Amino acid sequence: MAGTRNARNGPLSGVRVVELAGIGPGPFAAMLLADLGADVVRVDRPGGSGLGIDPAYDLTNRNKRSVLVDLKAQDGPGTVLDLVERADILIEGYRPGVAERLGVGPDVCLARNPKLVYGRMTGWGQDGPLATSAGHDIAYIAVTGTLGMIGPDPDGPPTVPANLVGDYAGGSLYLVVGVLAALQHARAHGEGQVVDAAIVDGAAHLATMIHGMLAAGGWQDRRGVNLLDGGCPFYGTYETSDGGHMAVGALEQQFYDEFVTLLGVEDIAPARKDLRRWDELRATVADRFRTRTRAEWTEVFAGTDACVAPVLSLREAPAHPHLAARSTFVEHGGLTQPAPAPRFSATPGAVRSGPALPGADTDEVARDWAVPSLTGKDASQEPEA
Repeated sequence: MAGTRNARNGPLSGVRVVELAGIGPGPFAAMLLADLGADVVRVDRPGGSGLGIDPAYDLTNRNKRSVLVDLKAQDGPGTVLDLVERADILIEGYRPGVAERLGVGPDVCLARNPKLVYGRMTGWGQDGPLATSAGHDIAYIAVTGTLGMIGPDPDGPPTVPANLVGDYAGGSLYLVVGVLAALQHARAHGEGQVVDAAIVDGAAHLATMIHGMLAAGGWQDRRGVNLLDGGCPFYGTYETSDGGHMAVGALEQQFYDEFVTLLGVEDIAPARKDLRRWDELRATVADRFRTRTRAEWTEVFAGTDACVAPVLSLREAPAHPHLAARSTFVEHGGLTQPAPAPRFSATPGAVRSGPALPGADTDEVARDWAVPSLTGKDASQEPEA
Protein backbone atom coordinates (compact mmCIF):
# COMPACT_ATOMS: atom_id res chain seq x y z
CA MET A 1 0.00 0.00 0.00
CA ALA A 2 0.97 3.60 -0.43
CA GLY A 3 1.58 5.67 2.68
CA THR A 4 -1.17 6.47 5.17
CA ARG A 5 -1.69 9.91 3.60
CA ASN A 6 -2.83 8.23 0.39
CA ALA A 7 -4.34 5.02 1.78
CA ARG A 8 -6.89 4.03 -0.84
CA ASN A 9 -10.45 2.87 -0.74
CA GLY A 10 -13.22 3.10 -3.29
CA PRO A 11 -14.25 0.85 -6.17
CA LEU A 12 -11.20 1.80 -8.26
CA SER A 13 -8.67 0.83 -5.60
CA GLY A 14 -5.77 -0.88 -7.39
CA VAL A 15 -6.28 1.01 -10.67
CA ARG A 16 -3.27 3.07 -11.71
CA VAL A 17 -3.72 6.28 -13.70
CA VAL A 18 -1.14 8.55 -15.31
CA GLU A 19 -2.39 12.10 -15.84
CA LEU A 20 -0.37 14.38 -18.09
CA ALA A 21 -0.92 17.76 -16.47
CA GLY A 22 -3.28 20.21 -18.09
CA ILE A 23 -6.15 22.46 -17.07
CA GLY A 24 -9.93 22.11 -16.95
CA PRO A 25 -11.73 18.90 -17.85
CA GLY A 26 -8.70 16.56 -17.86
CA PRO A 27 -7.70 17.26 -14.25
CA PHE A 28 -11.34 17.06 -13.14
CA ALA A 29 -11.74 13.66 -14.78
CA ALA A 30 -8.56 12.45 -13.10
CA MET A 31 -9.83 13.83 -9.77
CA LEU A 32 -13.02 11.83 -10.14
CA LEU A 33 -11.02 8.66 -10.75
CA ALA A 34 -8.86 9.49 -7.72
CA ASP A 35 -11.96 10.14 -5.59
CA LEU A 36 -13.14 6.65 -6.55
CA GLY A 37 -9.90 5.16 -5.22
CA ALA A 38 -7.59 5.05 -8.23
CA ASP A 39 -3.90 5.77 -7.69
CA VAL A 40 -3.56 8.86 -9.89
CA VAL A 41 -0.07 10.15 -10.59
CA ARG A 42 -0.09 13.59 -12.15
CA VAL A 43 2.91 14.31 -14.35
CA ASP A 44 3.48 18.01 -13.81
CA ARG A 45 5.71 20.09 -16.01
CA PRO A 46 8.41 22.42 -14.68
CA GLY A 47 6.92 25.89 -14.39
CA GLY A 48 3.37 24.77 -13.71
CA SER A 49 0.25 24.21 -15.81
CA GLY A 50 -0.65 27.83 -16.48
CA LEU A 51 -3.88 27.78 -14.46
CA GLY A 52 -2.73 30.81 -12.50
CA ILE A 53 -3.88 29.83 -9.00
CA ASP A 54 -1.91 28.60 -6.02
CA PRO A 55 -1.59 24.80 -6.46
CA ALA A 56 -2.47 24.39 -2.79
CA TYR A 57 -6.03 25.53 -3.63
CA ASP A 58 -6.53 23.55 -6.84
CA LEU A 59 -9.06 21.06 -5.54
CA THR A 60 -9.15 19.17 -8.83
CA ASN A 61 -5.75 17.80 -7.82
CA ARG A 62 -6.92 16.31 -4.53
CA ASN A 63 -6.37 12.61 -3.83
CA LYS A 64 -3.54 12.52 -6.39
CA ARG A 65 0.23 12.37 -6.26
CA SER A 66 2.52 14.53 -8.38
CA VAL A 67 5.86 14.02 -10.08
CA LEU A 68 7.82 16.52 -12.13
CA VAL A 69 8.89 15.48 -15.64
CA ASP A 70 10.07 17.72 -18.44
CA LEU A 71 8.69 16.05 -21.56
CA LYS A 72 10.92 18.25 -23.72
CA ALA A 73 14.04 16.95 -22.03
CA GLN A 74 15.89 14.04 -23.59
CA ASP A 75 14.90 11.56 -20.89
CA GLY A 76 11.40 12.97 -20.28
CA PRO A 77 9.36 10.77 -22.65
CA GLY A 78 11.17 7.64 -21.48
CA THR A 79 10.33 8.41 -17.86
CA VAL A 80 6.66 8.81 -18.70
CA LEU A 81 6.73 5.55 -20.64
CA ASP A 82 8.16 3.83 -17.57
CA LEU A 83 5.04 4.99 -15.71
CA VAL A 84 2.80 4.00 -18.62
CA GLU A 85 4.19 0.46 -18.53
CA ARG A 86 2.77 0.10 -15.02
CA ALA A 87 -0.49 2.01 -15.57
CA ASP A 88 -4.02 0.99 -16.49
CA ILE A 89 -5.14 4.39 -17.81
CA LEU A 90 -3.45 7.49 -19.21
CA ILE A 91 -5.23 10.84 -19.54
CA GLU A 92 -3.97 13.73 -21.65
CA GLY A 93 -5.59 16.97 -22.79
CA TYR A 94 -3.27 18.28 -25.49
CA ARG A 95 -4.33 19.43 -28.93
CA PRO A 96 -4.25 16.62 -31.50
CA GLY A 97 -0.70 15.66 -32.45
CA VAL A 98 1.03 17.29 -29.48
CA ALA A 99 1.40 14.10 -27.43
CA GLU A 100 2.83 12.39 -30.51
CA ARG A 101 5.38 15.17 -30.99
CA LEU A 102 6.36 14.91 -27.33
CA GLY A 103 7.00 11.17 -27.72
CA VAL A 104 4.09 9.98 -25.55
CA GLY A 105 1.35 9.50 -28.14
CA PRO A 106 -0.97 6.49 -28.17
CA ASP A 107 1.06 4.36 -30.58
CA VAL A 108 4.24 4.41 -28.52
CA CYS A 109 2.33 4.06 -25.24
CA LEU A 110 0.29 1.09 -26.45
CA ALA A 111 3.43 -0.51 -27.83
CA ARG A 112 4.90 -0.27 -24.33
CA ASN A 113 1.68 -1.41 -22.62
CA PRO A 114 -0.83 -3.14 -24.95
CA LYS A 115 -3.55 -3.16 -22.25
CA LEU A 116 -3.37 0.60 -21.67
CA VAL A 117 -6.49 2.75 -21.95
CA TYR A 118 -5.33 6.01 -23.53
CA GLY A 119 -7.85 8.77 -22.76
CA ARG A 120 -7.73 11.92 -24.91
CA MET A 121 -9.60 15.02 -23.67
CA THR A 122 -10.16 17.79 -26.21
CA GLY A 123 -12.76 20.34 -27.11
CA TRP A 124 -13.12 19.66 -30.82
CA GLY A 125 -12.00 16.02 -30.98
CA GLN A 126 -9.12 14.31 -32.74
CA ASP A 127 -10.35 15.05 -36.26
CA GLY A 128 -12.53 17.49 -38.19
CA PRO A 129 -11.87 21.02 -39.53
CA LEU A 130 -11.54 22.57 -36.07
CA ALA A 131 -9.55 19.77 -34.43
CA THR A 132 -6.31 21.76 -34.08
CA SER A 133 -7.97 25.11 -33.31
CA ALA A 134 -7.95 26.75 -29.90
CA GLY A 135 -11.22 26.89 -28.02
CA HIS A 136 -12.96 27.04 -24.68
CA ASP A 137 -16.16 25.68 -23.15
CA ILE A 138 -18.32 28.52 -24.43
CA ALA A 139 -17.39 27.88 -28.08
CA TYR A 140 -17.88 24.13 -27.82
CA ILE A 141 -21.40 24.40 -26.39
CA ALA A 142 -22.19 27.23 -28.83
CA VAL A 143 -21.75 25.18 -32.00
CA THR A 144 -23.64 22.16 -30.63
CA GLY A 145 -26.83 24.16 -30.06
CA THR A 146 -26.57 23.63 -26.32
CA LEU A 147 -25.72 27.23 -25.42
CA GLY A 148 -28.36 28.61 -27.76
CA MET A 149 -31.20 27.00 -25.83
CA ILE A 150 -30.15 28.25 -22.38
CA GLY A 151 -31.76 31.43 -21.09
CA PRO A 152 -35.21 32.80 -20.25
CA ASP A 153 -35.40 35.59 -22.84
CA PRO A 154 -36.14 34.61 -26.46
CA ASP A 155 -35.04 38.05 -27.63
CA GLY A 156 -31.97 38.33 -25.42
CA PRO A 157 -28.59 36.58 -25.43
CA PRO A 158 -28.09 33.03 -24.17
CA THR A 159 -27.16 32.57 -20.52
CA VAL A 160 -23.61 31.32 -20.01
CA PRO A 161 -23.73 28.36 -17.55
CA ALA A 162 -20.18 28.88 -16.19
CA ASN A 163 -18.04 26.11 -17.73
CA LEU A 164 -20.08 23.29 -16.25
CA VAL A 165 -22.03 22.09 -19.29
CA GLY A 166 -19.11 21.82 -21.70
CA ASP A 167 -15.88 21.24 -19.81
CA TYR A 168 -17.21 19.07 -17.02
CA ALA A 169 -20.52 17.53 -18.09
CA GLY A 170 -19.77 17.15 -21.80
CA GLY A 171 -16.05 16.64 -21.27
CA SER A 172 -14.84 15.19 -17.97
CA LEU A 173 -17.77 12.92 -17.27
CA TYR A 174 -17.77 11.45 -20.77
CA LEU A 175 -14.03 10.85 -20.54
CA VAL A 176 -14.48 9.00 -17.24
CA VAL A 177 -17.29 6.87 -18.65
CA GLY A 178 -15.15 6.17 -21.70
CA VAL A 179 -11.96 5.15 -19.94
CA LEU A 180 -13.81 2.95 -17.44
CA ALA A 181 -15.69 1.20 -20.23
CA ALA A 182 -12.42 0.70 -22.11
CA LEU A 183 -10.77 -0.56 -18.91
CA GLN A 184 -13.49 -3.21 -18.61
CA HIS A 185 -12.76 -4.27 -22.20
CA ALA A 186 -9.01 -4.31 -21.58
CA ARG A 187 -9.40 -6.54 -18.53
CA ALA A 188 -11.78 -8.88 -20.32
CA HIS A 189 -9.91 -9.13 -23.62
CA GLY A 190 -6.35 -7.93 -22.93
CA GLU A 191 -6.74 -5.16 -25.49
CA GLY A 192 -6.10 -1.49 -24.78
CA GLN A 193 -7.44 1.32 -26.93
CA VAL A 194 -7.73 5.07 -27.43
CA VAL A 195 -10.73 6.96 -26.04
CA ASP A 196 -11.48 10.17 -27.95
CA ALA A 197 -13.54 12.31 -25.57
CA ALA A 198 -14.50 15.54 -27.33
CA ILE A 199 -16.50 18.18 -25.52
CA VAL A 200 -18.53 18.89 -28.66
CA ASP A 201 -19.60 15.24 -28.77
CA GLY A 202 -20.50 15.13 -25.10
CA ALA A 203 -22.33 18.46 -25.09
CA ALA A 204 -24.37 17.38 -28.10
CA HIS A 205 -25.12 14.02 -26.48
CA LEU A 206 -26.40 15.72 -23.32
CA ALA A 207 -29.22 17.26 -25.36
CA THR A 208 -30.51 13.92 -26.69
CA MET A 209 -33.87 14.23 -24.93
CA ILE A 210 -34.32 17.78 -26.23
CA HIS A 211 -33.64 16.65 -29.79
CA GLY A 212 -36.34 14.02 -29.37
CA MET A 213 -38.79 16.61 -28.09
CA LEU A 214 -37.85 18.90 -31.00
CA ALA A 215 -38.56 16.15 -33.53
CA ALA A 216 -41.89 15.39 -31.87
CA GLY A 217 -42.96 19.04 -31.90
CA GLY A 218 -42.73 19.37 -28.13
CA TRP A 219 -39.82 21.81 -28.15
CA GLN A 220 -39.42 25.03 -30.10
CA ASP A 221 -35.99 25.74 -31.58
CA ARG A 222 -35.63 29.00 -29.69
CA ARG A 223 -34.92 29.69 -26.05
CA GLY A 224 -37.19 31.06 -23.38
CA VAL A 225 -40.42 29.60 -24.74
CA ASN A 226 -40.19 25.96 -23.63
CA LEU A 227 -41.05 23.93 -20.59
CA LEU A 228 -37.50 23.61 -19.22
CA ASP A 229 -35.69 26.74 -20.43
CA GLY A 230 -37.29 29.46 -18.33
CA GLY A 231 -40.19 30.04 -20.69
CA CYS A 232 -42.60 28.23 -18.39
CA PRO A 233 -43.89 30.34 -15.45
CA PHE A 234 -43.86 27.37 -13.09
CA TYR A 235 -40.31 26.31 -13.97
CA GLY A 236 -37.96 29.20 -13.34
CA THR A 237 -36.56 31.60 -10.78
CA TYR A 238 -38.19 34.53 -8.99
CA GLU A 239 -36.80 37.43 -6.99
CA THR A 240 -37.77 37.89 -3.35
CA SER A 241 -38.22 41.11 -1.38
CA ASP A 242 -34.63 41.04 -0.09
CA GLY A 243 -33.01 40.52 -3.49
CA GLY A 244 -32.72 36.76 -3.14
CA HIS A 245 -34.27 34.23 -5.48
CA MET A 246 -36.44 31.12 -5.30
CA ALA A 247 -36.32 28.27 -7.82
CA VAL A 248 -39.65 26.81 -8.90
CA GLY A 249 -40.03 23.43 -10.62
CA ALA A 250 -43.71 22.62 -10.13
CA LEU A 251 -44.20 20.80 -13.44
CA GLU A 252 -46.63 18.01 -12.57
CA GLN A 253 -50.23 18.90 -11.77
CA GLN A 254 -50.15 17.70 -8.16
CA PHE A 255 -46.98 19.69 -7.44
CA TYR A 256 -48.37 22.73 -9.22
CA ASP A 257 -51.57 22.59 -7.15
CA GLU A 258 -49.56 22.61 -3.93
CA PHE A 259 -47.32 25.39 -5.25
CA VAL A 260 -50.12 27.84 -6.12
CA THR A 261 -51.90 27.08 -2.85
CA LEU A 262 -48.86 27.81 -0.69
CA LEU A 263 -47.98 30.85 -2.79
CA GLY A 264 -51.52 32.14 -2.42
CA VAL A 265 -52.38 32.49 -6.11
CA GLU A 266 -54.98 29.73 -6.49
CA ASP A 267 -57.29 32.09 -8.37
CA ILE A 268 -55.01 32.07 -11.40
CA ALA A 269 -54.16 28.37 -11.23
CA PRO A 270 -56.13 27.36 -14.37
CA ALA A 271 -53.71 29.48 -16.45
CA ARG A 272 -51.26 26.60 -16.19
CA LYS A 273 -52.70 24.93 -19.27
CA ASP A 274 -53.38 28.11 -21.26
CA LEU A 275 -50.15 29.20 -22.95
CA ARG A 276 -51.82 32.50 -23.88
CA ARG A 277 -52.04 33.35 -20.17
CA TRP A 278 -48.51 32.32 -19.22
CA ASP A 279 -47.30 35.95 -19.18
CA GLU A 280 -50.14 36.83 -16.82
CA LEU A 281 -49.33 33.84 -14.60
CA ARG A 282 -45.64 34.70 -14.56
CA ALA A 283 -46.33 38.30 -13.55
CA THR A 284 -48.67 37.18 -10.76
CA VAL A 285 -46.16 34.69 -9.41
CA ALA A 286 -43.35 37.26 -9.60
CA ASP A 287 -45.38 39.89 -7.76
CA ARG A 288 -46.28 37.43 -5.03
CA PHE A 289 -42.67 36.30 -4.49
CA ARG A 290 -41.59 39.92 -4.07
CA THR A 291 -43.79 40.25 -0.98
CA ARG A 292 -41.53 38.18 1.29
CA THR A 293 -37.85 37.47 1.85
CA ARG A 294 -36.05 34.39 0.62
CA ALA A 295 -35.91 33.01 4.16
CA GLU A 296 -39.63 33.52 4.65
CA TRP A 297 -40.54 31.76 1.40
CA THR A 298 -38.12 28.95 2.25
CA GLU A 299 -40.05 28.42 5.46
CA VAL A 300 -43.39 28.46 3.62
CA PHE A 301 -42.35 25.72 1.21
CA ALA A 302 -40.23 23.65 3.62
CA GLY A 303 -41.29 20.01 3.82
CA THR A 304 -43.82 20.28 0.97
CA ASP A 305 -44.09 18.79 -2.51
CA ALA A 306 -44.36 22.17 -4.21
CA CYS A 307 -40.87 21.73 -5.72
CA VAL A 308 -39.60 25.12 -4.60
CA ALA A 309 -36.10 25.78 -3.22
CA PRO A 310 -34.00 28.82 -2.32
CA VAL A 311 -31.23 29.77 -4.74
CA LEU A 312 -28.09 29.61 -2.62
CA SER A 313 -24.60 30.92 -3.29
CA LEU A 314 -21.50 28.73 -3.35
CA ARG A 315 -20.61 29.80 0.19
CA GLU A 316 -24.17 29.28 1.47
CA ALA A 317 -24.72 25.83 -0.01
CA PRO A 318 -22.68 23.74 2.49
CA ALA A 319 -24.89 24.95 5.36
CA HIS A 320 -28.17 23.88 3.76
CA PRO A 321 -29.75 21.42 6.23
CA HIS A 322 -30.17 18.61 3.71
CA LEU A 323 -26.65 18.94 2.29
CA ALA A 324 -25.21 19.21 5.78
CA ALA A 325 -27.06 16.07 6.90
CA ARG A 326 -25.71 14.13 3.91
CA SER A 327 -22.20 15.61 4.21
CA THR A 328 -22.44 16.67 0.58
CA PHE A 329 -19.61 19.08 1.38
CA VAL A 330 -16.61 18.17 3.51
CA GLU A 331 -13.69 20.07 4.97
CA HIS A 332 -10.17 18.84 4.44
CA GLY A 333 -7.01 20.74 5.19
CA GLY A 334 -9.02 23.87 5.94
CA LEU A 335 -10.76 23.83 2.53
CA THR A 336 -14.50 23.28 2.23
CA GLN A 337 -15.20 21.27 -0.90
CA PRO A 338 -17.74 18.93 -2.52
CA ALA A 339 -17.45 15.38 -1.24
CA PRO A 340 -16.73 12.53 -3.68
CA ALA A 341 -19.75 11.37 -5.66
CA PRO A 342 -21.49 9.06 -6.28
CA ARG A 343 -21.59 6.98 -3.10
CA PHE A 344 -20.87 3.28 -2.70
CA SER A 345 -22.14 1.02 0.09
CA ALA A 346 -19.23 -1.43 0.07
CA THR A 347 -16.34 0.70 -1.21
CA PRO A 348 -16.91 4.30 -0.10
CA GLY A 349 -14.64 7.02 -1.42
CA ALA A 350 -13.21 9.88 0.59
CA VAL A 351 -11.06 12.99 0.39
CA ARG A 352 -7.79 11.40 1.47
CA SER A 353 -5.35 14.17 0.68
CA GLY A 354 -5.32 17.79 -0.37
CA PRO A 355 -4.23 19.15 -3.75
CA ALA A 356 -1.05 17.48 -4.95
CA LEU A 357 1.77 20.01 -5.08
CA PRO A 358 3.91 19.79 -8.23
CA GLY A 359 6.68 17.24 -7.77
CA ALA A 360 6.02 16.69 -4.07
CA ASP A 361 5.52 12.93 -4.38
CA THR A 362 8.30 12.02 -6.79
CA ASP A 363 10.28 9.82 -4.41
CA GLU A 364 7.18 8.06 -3.09
CA VAL A 365 5.84 7.29 -6.58
CA ALA A 366 9.27 6.16 -7.78
CA ARG A 367 9.25 3.62 -4.95
CA ASP A 368 5.61 2.50 -5.13
CA TRP A 369 5.54 2.15 -8.92
CA ALA A 370 9.14 0.89 -9.19
CA VAL A 371 10.13 3.67 -11.59
CA PRO A 372 13.67 4.68 -10.57
CA SER A 373 14.00 6.88 -13.66
CA LEU A 374 11.81 9.43 -11.88
CA THR A 375 14.65 10.18 -9.49
CA GLY A 376 17.62 8.90 -11.44
CA LYS A 377 18.31 6.42 -8.64
CA ASP A 378 18.05 2.65 -8.32
CA ALA A 379 14.79 1.44 -6.85
CA SER A 380 15.36 1.38 -3.09
CA GLN A 381 12.90 -1.41 -2.47
CA GLU A 382 10.35 -3.63 -4.10
CA PRO A 383 7.09 -1.85 -4.96
CA GLU A 384 4.48 -2.08 -2.26
CA ALA A 385 1.36 -4.07 -2.97
